Amino acid sequence: MPKSKQPKKSNVGLPQLKNMIEEISKDRNLPSSAVQTALREALLKGYERYRRSQHLDQMQFDEDHFDNFDVFLDLDEEAFQVVATKTIVEEVTDEDREISLSEVKNIQQESASDLSEEQFAQIGDSVVLDVTPEREDFGRMAAIQAKQVLAQKLRDQQRKIIQEEFEQFEGTSLMGKVLRFERQSVILSVSSSFGQPDVEAELPQKEQLPNDNYRIGRTFKVFLKQVREGSQRGPQLLVSRGAAGLVVELFANEVPEIEEELVRIVAVAREASPPSRHVGPRTKIAVDTLEGDVDPVGACIGARGSRIQVVVNELQGEKIDVIRWSPDPSTYISNALSPARIDEVRLVNPDGRQAHVLVPIDQLSLAIGKEGQNVRLAARLTGWKIDIKDSAKYDPVAAMAEVESQRRADSEYQSRYQPDYQDAGYAEDNY
Repeated sequence: MPKSKQPKKSNVGLPQLKNMIEEISKDRNLPSSAVQTALREALLKGYERYRRSQHLDQMQFDEDHFDNFDVFLDLDEEAFQVVATKTIVEEVTDEDREISLSEVKNIQQESASDLSEEQFAQIGDSVVLDVTPEREDFGRMAAIQAKQVLAQKLRDQQRKIIQEEFEQFEGTSLMGKVLRFERQSVILSVSSSFGQPDVEAELPQKEQLPNDNYRIGRTFKVFLKQVREGSQRGPQLLVSRGAAGLVVELFANEVPEIEEELVRIVAVAREASPPSRHVGPRTKIAVDTLEGDVDPVGACIGARGSRIQVVVNELQGEKIDVIRWSPDPSTYISNALSPARIDEVRLVNPDGRQAHVLVPIDQLSLAIGKEGQNVRLAARLTGWKIDIKDSAKYDPVAAMAEVESQRRADSEYQSRYQPDYQDAGYAEDNY
């Protein structure tokens, strides 16, 4: 469908337009193009208000009623122009979207240049018409609305820039500085790239570490979990000190072999906020290598523990176990229960990923850990259900009978409640 050329300009003056855009751009630290976009959208909203005031008898407008209107800014003349794309029809039923063929011909005859790309406009063609109101007709209320919308659009532009910039950093660590406290959350300023000022990030209570001292001005490394979308108030960035990913990032920064891909982190299980205040934060991390002459555990620990100590210090003394991953489940489970000494690992139900771990009586408490933390983390790290057993009292026959009985009970439960079982879902460590 042919469309007309841009019409002759009939602008409404905006004194000091250039200076205004430059000042807003500097104050908000936004590019000039973003400020101009916000200003155009605000003026368009003001024009919509002006048009609505002319149709007081028509209280309801479709959501897309004004989609065919646009605003142009003339920075040289410091003014703006409103245009509308209208369809040429025989009889007009919507003056905001349509124009009669006879009116177009009259405009063509009066205009110094044709309004359409064709020599003669035809029914069904589109024309772009100058619909800029006189300055006094624009109205005080329309101007006020334009000013209010401008403030909102500028905030939206800032949020859009933050979102576009930080989305690429999701799942990485950033440096944050404590600014203030809101309810139970800590608000931090996070360094931004591309010359942007620091932006605010929220550290909710559930993502905080119990050993951290969040005093104003103190800096921490945080893990960027999410860049929030939408126009909700408050910080867009959601950060964490308790995410397993933070441990991964800290090790990656301290261990060159990880960056060089000589050592890889296979799995992480972290309990940053234990259920009991008597149990401290703890992490288990499984590492591996394909290089025969590289010790992955030693690389992560460093000479005299120098590398792991940096990570421990950043996490305020959190206990960290670095263990060697193995493709053999028995070996992997045994390693995961470090520092306990293991006698034997029995894979009693491989399909159900269930194992019995036999330990000497003097290693029971160490294998289980305070309030079960060590075995709980080992189970999460390996993905196996681990039962710690006293080697001296272990009866293989009775143990297998118990496993078989439990397996039948689980199978019966699943068959009876299959829909609920399938919909339940299971949480896994995800860093």
